[in-house]
Amino acid sequence: GTIIFLPQIIILFFFIGIMETTGYMSRAAYLMDGVMSKVGLSGRAFLPLLSSHACAIPGFMATRTIPSARERFITILIAPWMSCSARIPVYTTLIALLVPGVSFMTMAGIMLSIYSVGIITAMIAAKILRRSIPADKEATHFMLELPSYQAPQWGYLLRQVISRAWAFLKRAGTVILGLSILLWALQTYPKPAEDSPAAEDSALALEQSYMGTMGKTIEPVVEPLGYDWRMGTAVIASFAAREVFISNLKITYAIETDDDEEGNKLLREKLATSTWPDGRKIYTPLTIISLLIFFIYALQCLPTTVVVMRELNS
Repeated sequence: GTIIFLPQIIILFFFIGIMETTGYMSRAAYLMDGVMSKVGLSGRAFLPLLSSHACAIPGFMATRTIPSARERFITILIAPWMSCSARIPVYTTLIALLVPGVSFMTMAGIMLSIYSVGIITAMIAAKILRRSIPADKEATHFMLELPSYQAPQWGYLLRQVISRAWAFLKRAGTVILGLSILLWALQTYPKPAEDSPAAEDSALALEQSYMGTMGKTIEPVVEPLGYDWRMGTAVIASFAAREVFISNLKITYAIETDDDEEGNKLLREKLATSTWPDGRKIYTPLTIISLLIFFIYALQCLPTTVVVMRELNS
């Protein structure tokens, strides 16, 4: 469920690597300095923000090259609004559910709009934060060495892409896999008695499981948003790692297949046909849009939050 999205993430890393190895990244920072200055940042903030589209954690690390304490502080605070690669599985699933059967270009346009909302919000937040965070004791200036243009260093680029892809896979194989196993256990136990109705009805068995009990407990809180208990538990689980959102839904909707593409198709079909007890559709366009907005603005995953605390010592 997670590895199927690795190709898109590799493509993202590849093009960032192309800009780095050709010497264009420094020029991009120089070109963006005029735009960034309008919100109180310099071109140095561009690279950390761009990197945050892959993952906010290396973006935070990249802010260490910013000499201004205030600018570094603001850049770290707005970086999480750059939609990271972990949200790609969530966005693609929800967009396909929101506008089924439309062309690829239409879906790409919606994806671009989602990314744009995050970027515009971050720029507005930077403008506001600059007014409330004290200025540096000594003024800093934007100075940057521009390396010579060169052909891409394919060996270095390949190593970088493999290294970043492997880091993603390690995370997928530890945090995400571990959480998926935990979620599976919560939705499997306690086992229903052999002579009970739940033994024959998987949906009823799921509702009586630990996960079902937890979900029913929080449902009154998320129901005004249009979410049922399955979506509520998936949203909460996503704070551990964004990719867990899709894994959780597959578990709660009892989707078991070795084919990832088929699994995602089955999930979309089940979400599209899910209804409340009174027959109303759960996943209306407004509900799906609210989920997309939630994932643009919600607090980052726990690993990212921990790194923010460490980098800002606060």
